[in-house]
Amino acid sequence: MAFASEGRATSCMPRRELSGRPPRDGYGIYVYPNSFFRYEGEWRGGKKHGRGKLLFKDGSYYEGDFVDGEITGEGCRHWTLTGNTYTGQFVLGEPQGHGIMKYQAGGHYEGELFRGLREGHGCLVDADGQVYWGSFHDNKRHGQGRMVFRNGDEYEGNWVQDQRQGHGMLRLADGSTYEGQWHSGVFSGQGSMAHCSGVIYRGMWINGHPMAQATRIAILGPEVMDIVQGSSLTLTIQLQQDNGEVATSEDGRELEISAGVRYVQLPAYSEVSFFRVDDGLRQTPIQTPFGFQCISYPLSSPESEGPEPRAALESASAHSALPEGDPSGLPARKHEPSCPGSRRRAERGCVQFSDVRLGPPPPGYHAILFQEGLHEKVGSRPRGQDHRGTTPIAQGPPGGSRLDGAAKAEPAAEAFPGEYVIMIRDVTTPPFLGHTLSMAFKHLRVLARGAGQQPHVPSEDLEALSWRGAQDSRHWLSL
Repeated sequence: MAFASEGRATSCMPRRELSGRPPRDGYGIYVYPNSFFRYEGEWRGGKKHGRGKLLFKDGSYYEGDFVDGEITGEGCRHWTLTGNTYTGQFVLGEPQGHGIMKYQAGGHYEGELFRGLREGHGCLVDADGQVYWGSFHDNKRHGQGRMVFRNGDEYEGNWVQDQRQGHGMLRLADGSTYEGQWHSGVFSGQGSMAHCSGVIYRGMWINGHPMAQATRIAILGPEVMDIVQGSSLTLTIQLQQDNGEVATSEDGRELEISAGVRYVQLPAYSEVSFFRVDDGLRQTPIQTPFGFQCISYPLSSPESEGPEPRAALESASAHSALPEGDPSGLPARKHEPSCPGSRRRAERGCVQFSDVRLGPPPPGYHAILFQEGLHEKVGSRPRGQDHRGTTPIAQGPPGGSRLDGAAKAEPAAEAFPGEYVIMIRDVTTPPFLGHTLSMAFKHLRVLARGAGQQPHVPSEDLEALSWRGAQDSRHWLSL
């Protein structure tokens, strides 16, 4: 670093120079003519050489080694304007070599520099406490490096101009990992993610999003599935992309199966339902895509021979768009063990639920049965005629007990014939990439043993009956 040759000089050594010239040799103080620089230290041959301190008028300073008038060697430099301080090696007035730069805004850098910029290998700690170890070029993270972020995430891989780019691995604080290609700081290209929920995605990524991710749940089979009373069925579930293709790149998404029974309140007999449900068990119905609502109904497990709890459907109800019913909500109940097999994890975008069987009506659900004659009387009545005041014709069960003019059903060992709904819900926890798939529905009709095709009752005739039991010539109503 060259400075003006004229100024005022003082020296501890015998003065052999004219006044106003820098000292020739030894120790001395020199103030430069522009008054911006002031040097105090060792001299040799009229140049700063050895240990010294150069002060700047704005308060900045350098203290350390000088060689032939230049800042070269080990020293400490402070910049008043930025508040930064560097301690380390210098070449011709610039931080160069190995050193430590402390930043006024917080954080520091320790490593190699070239002409005042980070260059080579080093460790950078920023104001937020995030730490990077690795290569630098032109003051930026560039090359191979590892970084620990403030939220606990950790990345190790390639960097280009301060961006994660190339191949790298990200370990998230929640336990998720991603390994693959990056571009401009996001997942881009071929990569694999093992999510903390258990979901694994292997495939292409574009701008941080999986290209072949599942976007919906599909239950395969006919639009309406018919089964005989007491029989079981096997359901095949697909996780599909927007284009309808199976999301084979995805494994591990957790799906839960549950069931519901059609909810129909007859206008003519508002006090009578297909099921009379105890007050403490009433719940908000769920809207189905089939034009009717349903309430929870248990599935039975061959392993446990017992019904699954209603918790799955109650949770589904919380996601429905219907307004809430009873503001008091459902009463608190003790935790019931889930039905074995009610949850499955997908493999290559597919899940199969085998031996699915509807259970008997649960406690609190009281079936109301009707004779054949009621359907005939109501069916023969002109449509639109007011039915109020008409009393149902009921067949009394053994013992002769009656409820509101209708017969009570004996305890059932299996589901009654009628309309049910199978529901498949994404219960992956936490949701994969923050997104939960919408619930899927399948319309299920249970036919009485020995019956042929069940008669279809139009929605406008719902004030009559919904289903006809062929075996015992009785009809039942479902909530």
